[in-house]
Amino acid sequence: EVQLVESGGGLVQPGGSLTLSCAASGFAFSSYAMVWVRQAPGKELEWVSGINSGGDTTFYAGSVKGRFTISRDNAKNTLYLRMNSLKPEDTAIYYCAKPVQSVYSNEYQYMGQGTQVTVSS
Repeated sequence: EVQLVESGGGLVQPGGSLTLSCAASGFAFSSYAMVWVRQAPGKELEWVSGINSGGDTTFYAGSVKGRFTISRDNAKNTLYLRMNSLKPEDTAIYYCAKPVQSVYSNEYQYMGQGTQVTVSS
């Protein structure tokens, strides 16, 4: 059974930091690119960041570039998202996902249940 389990969300003040984790199981995690996507209240799903299978190439949406860092530990089957300088507009449910094709694909073969990130004073 494929599982993607996100953790690390919470309430943080503007300017603060959080690190999200995604534990993967049931598929060959180290063989595939992975992504983080998010959905803010009342908005569509938004692609945030992607990483290739080996972890040496990363991709970011313009809205998070320079503030967020994606990484992975293939030995632990875990994907991470380090989020710095958080803004209220980063408030959303964050999901890790395996894209169907490239990291920029908007179709996902697997997606976790999500973790809530709220940025507020």
